[in-house]
Amino acid sequence: MIRFLARRLAGSAVVLLLVSLLTFGLIWLVPGDPTTVLLEASATPEQVGRLRVALGLDKPLPLQMLDWYGRVLSGDLGQSILLNRSVTEALLERLPVTLSIAAISLTLAVMLGVTAGILAALFHNRWPDQIVMSTALFGLSVPDFWLGLVFVVVFALGLGWFPTGGFTPIEQGVMEWARSIALPSLALALTQMGFVARMARASMLDVLNQDFVRTADAKGLSRTYVVLRHGLPNALVPLLTVTGIIAGALLGGTVVIEQVFSIPGVGRLIIGAILSRDFPVIQGGLLFLAVVYLLVNLVVDILYAAVDPRVRLA
Repeated sequence: MIRFLARRLAGSAVVLLLVSLLTFGLIWLVPGDPTTVLLEASATPEQVGRLRVALGLDKPLPLQMLDWYGRVLSGDLGQSILLNRSVTEALLERLPVTLSIAAISLTLAVMLGVTAGILAALFHNRWPDQIVMSTALFGLSVPDFWLGLVFVVVFALGLGWFPTGGFTPIEQGVMEWARSIALPSLALALTQMGFVARMARASMLDVLNQDFVRTADAKGLSRTYVVLRHGLPNALVPLLTVTGIIAGALLGGTVVIEQVFSIPGVGRLIIGAILSRDFPVIQGGLLFLAVVYLLVNLVVDILYAAVDPRVRLA
């Protein structure tokens, strides 16, 4: 297990390095810099030059990158240019909002997707299977931001059941908190539920065709007992990997869905930083999301290795 974890941690370190390099490079390919936002259009070249020196933007790009890596290794993601506070504080302040939406979306996607996939497998090539697979295909084809806008029009503006946007902290009431994140969480979950349902169906069909399931059927055991006792535990093992994949997709989806619903999460912070050229927030935010994504996948890998010894011995 130690060797298994060491390999996963080494791979995660390489991924973080690549993410940081790509983020740093792509940011500097975008026209403009923070001085275009902080200064008026009438600013003189001397004023622009002094601000660039104050922000450290006058240094060559490799030196700026080395300075940034030095701060990151010491646990400092830098100072936000526009917010006038540390990037770490800004991220930690908004992280609970993003994680709550992503966690609820992940729970809904897995629960609904696994249930739908198992139902489709049990009624293979019959009308329940066709309905589930058609719904799954629809979910995979629809962008989450479009689905979010539809939810706003129907359930918020039309029926008035939910607010059109914003976020209510749980300290101000559980019901109000749940209403504020219900639509964005459901919009994210439905777009990933189809992927989970298709994987659950394929996994369950594969398990139901195994010899040990046929033996259990031949013994006269009830179909429900065979499915729940023998089929389901074995079918859920491959879905652990799927959980890690959709967790990353949901984290990425929050960047857009928070903008649609005006939710003050990490995603909206990054979008605002991109529009205002707040480079430290962009770099720190994307690196932060990458770390969270890798931690989730590391936990999934550990769970997968715990239930399937073939993985950690490979």
